Amino acid sequence: MIYNLFDSAAAYRPTEAEQAGPVPPIEAVLFDFSNTIFKLIDIPTWLRRVAEAAGKPIDAAMVEKTAAQLYEAYRIPEVAAAQVGRDESAGQHRAALFAWFERVDYLQGIEATAYELIAAPDAWVPYPDTEPLLRELRRRGIKTGIVSDFPWDVGVHMEHFGLEDLVDVRIVSYQFGTEKPDPVLFRAACERLGVDPRAALMVGDNPAKDGGAAASGLRAFILPGEARTGERGLAHVLGFLD
Repeated sequence: MIYNLFDSAAAYRPTEAEQAGPVPPIEAVLFDFSNTIFKLIDIPTWLRRVAEAAGKPIDAAMVEKTAAQLYEAYRIPEVAAAQVGRDESAGQHRAALFAWFERVDYLQGIEATAYELIAAPDAWVPYPDTEPLLRELRRRGIKTGIVSDFPWDVGVHMEHFGLEDLVDVRIVSYQFGTEKPDPVLFRAACERLGVDPRAALMVGDNPAKDGGAAASGLRAFILPGEARTGERGLAHVLGFLD
């Protein structure tokens, strides 16, 4: 009971001097990938790409019906259960999405094509404010990294848009066989950047996963969970550097 009253869960132990001293300035900013600096193309665009690649025509009505069925199928208990831990490995992710797609009428028999086009280099696109922020951080000499739950190296998408040189390290869950908020991922990013976790900021959209960075000594900035197509509000990160 005393522990619960006076202590917070932590995966690090600051010294007494660190506890009493000023908070160190930010030397590195880490970013979640999905729905933070990049987003997946919209469902209609993806379905039209699948239709073209699979040679299976789709009209506007079928696009609308399939999009609705995708949302419905995701809530089926067996499908939802298959998504747990899916980003721990490429194989788990593929199995999880196949378990989902096979419940959608239009995608039955073309699950592999549908999956391939989710992983295509241009299937994930940066938000309008992603590049400006990354370039400004680079100009200021702030180190950058990605810490993301993902089943493949997100560098393929960053390279497609010419942004791979603006991020110093990429820590992706499948490489470690675990997902956020496991401290292993945040620690690995800080170690590779050569910064004290207390001098790093984690930026994401999931308080449970990205906010978990706080247990490793990082500060965390959580963006609203709303779906965005325009700017994500990333410029606010600069306020933490002043």
